[in-house]
Amino acid sequence: MYIVQVASECAPVIKAGGLGDVVYGLSRELENRGHTVELILPKYDCMRYDHIWGLHDAYRDLLVPWYDGAIRCQVDCGWVHGRLCFFIEPNSDDYFFNRGCYYGCSDDPMRFAFFSKAALEFLLKSNKRPDVIHCHDWQTGLIPVMLFEMYKYHGMEHQRVCYTIHNFKHQGIAGADILQATGLNNATYYFQDERLKDNFNPFALNYMKGGIVFSNYVTTVSPNHAWEAHYTDMGCGLGHTLHLHQHKFSGVLNGIDYDIWNPEIDRYIPHPYTAENREGKVKNKQALRQRLLLQDTDKPIICYIGRLDQQKGVHLVHHGIYYALQQGAQFVLLGAATEPGIHSWFWHEKQHLNNHPDVHLELGFNEELSHLIYAGADMIVVPSHYEPCGLTQMIGLKYGTVPIVRGVGGLVNTVFDRDYDESHPPDARNGYVFFQTDHTAIESAIDRALELWQHHPQAFAQLVTQGMDYDYSWNHPGESYVAIYDRIRHQ
Repeated sequence: MYIVQVASECAPVIKAGGLGDVVYGLSRELENRGHTVELILPKYDCMRYDHIWGLHDAYRDLLVPWYDGAIRCQVDCGWVHGRLCFFIEPNSDDYFFNRGCYYGCSDDPMRFAFFSKAALEFLLKSNKRPDVIHCHDWQTGLIPVMLFEMYKYHGMEHQRVCYTIHNFKHQGIAGADILQATGLNNATYYFQDERLKDNFNPFALNYMKGGIVFSNYVTTVSPNHAWEAHYTDMGCGLGHTLHLHQHKFSGVLNGIDYDIWNPEIDRYIPHPYTAENREGKVKNKQALRQRLLLQDTDKPIICYIGRLDQQKGVHLVHHGIYYALQQGAQFVLLGAATEPGIHSWFWHEKQHLNNHPDVHLELGFNEELSHLIYAGADMIVVPSHYEPCGLTQMIGLKYGTVPIVRGVGGLVNTVFDRDYDESHPPDARNGYVFFQTDHTAIESAIDRALELWQHHPQAFAQLVTQGMDYDYSWNHPGESYVAIYDRIRHQ
């Protein structure tokens, strides 16, 4: 099959979050399975050009119709760690992608509407006719709309669209001017409940809703999150739309890249190790303590790695630090706050705990250090308020770091409680799960993990082995997406 991925990110050249990792990892897996994959991305001024090999002109003077005129674009082509990527650069006074940032501008809906239009125009005029166009998140939600309503009448009637939603919170909201800009025009037609009209604001158009309505298939990033989005407020207002299109909606669990996250070959850790021989993990624990100036003692290390924000259950992270210390464990935190108030809160805690021999708070993000923490810690807490998929728990499992997670989203699909998960036999369980958002819930899960570590070391070692044996690579998601592509290709 010939597949084109259209997205606003692709790691490591453009990465603001997990979306970039998914776009790269899935593309590579599809290529490994023998499919032809190309990616279309915006050419941001601030992307990591040092990760692009052989950047050159691919299409000069691409005229993209916009309002009553056209914007001239140049399309460059290069390889990002083996993936063939096309970067669209508009020559416009709007400087759509020359902002020094990927997101966060007041005209983001207009910027990405233009990108979507330009991507389709590039496919049309360069005579690229992929079997499947795979679009990601609200930024590309208008692609299936324009393909179905416009481009199929100009020679693209056989292209099919798979649309993946990574985060329902950001949906892309715009007014009628977007219809004029893109050439969709007909406001009466699009401001209908069954098309693009936002489910709560009758004067707004919703890109993500358009993606759901007009694409051939819709996925989100874990089976449990698909259920949450459909039946709970996790769908952020799109539950009814998903219900109407449930015949073409499912969850496909993301994978992680085992070329990067693998203790057997990890270049960021001093001592490699395997599930069969974990001596290296013991040595990495010592190395972690030396690096962070923790006392070298016979205590378990609990860690947290990730953003410090409300989505991640930051109040439970904070409580977990003090509770772990109270229970005789050490705690290591690595994370950057997304709000000034949260940053101040944790900065105060860092000062308060600065001389404590059993805790280290690293505020900010350090990729190299994160690898050492995964390799050196015994347990990792993931107390998220919501978590569409979650990568940290899957990385933790690979590194033999037992996850203690809240039972939401993809965490439910990847972590199976050692004591209570009756859907898995005891030899297939791999961590601890709690469900409530109060202090008692996380305390109970931490207690169970610490009790096993302290009093039943062989049973704890067996739990570690069971976790390391799980395969959360891109292998299974790749298989699922190929099946989806095959299904829609023959519609």
